[in-house]
Amino acid sequence: MANEIARKLRKTMTPQEVKLWAHLRLLKSRGFKFRRQVPLRGYIVDFACFSARLIIELDGSQHGVDEHAERDRVRDEVLERGGFGVLRFWNVEVDRDFDAVWMVISEALRNAELKPRWVEEFGRHAN
Repeated sequence: MANEIARKLRKTMTPQEVKLWAHLRLLKSRGFKFRRQVPLRGYIVDFACFSARLIIELDGSQHGVDEHAERDRVRDEVLERGGFGVLRFWNVEVDRDFDAVWMVISEALRNAELKPRWVEEFGRHAN
């Protein structure tokens, strides 16, 4: 079921998702392969890079409603407990200041490149 929903979402991406996806695909040459509309831990995330353990979510205005914002908070906690970093951007940010959005994503990926795998493993077992 989740795969069917994800497939449908990939076919009906928002203009902001299309714009970001075009840029994320260019990162493959740097070793960051992003997938879009990925079923993960009971959710479907907008974009995920498993090598960087990074999820990117683009939110429309409905995410500003208290009820939806609380669901997003819980969802982010679940994903972060699973070892992923979660970046959230408003659609309007992608429209009005894409360079700033891209800078935040680039910095997160730079940090992922610098974080040695053994530190991540050690940190996971140290808790």
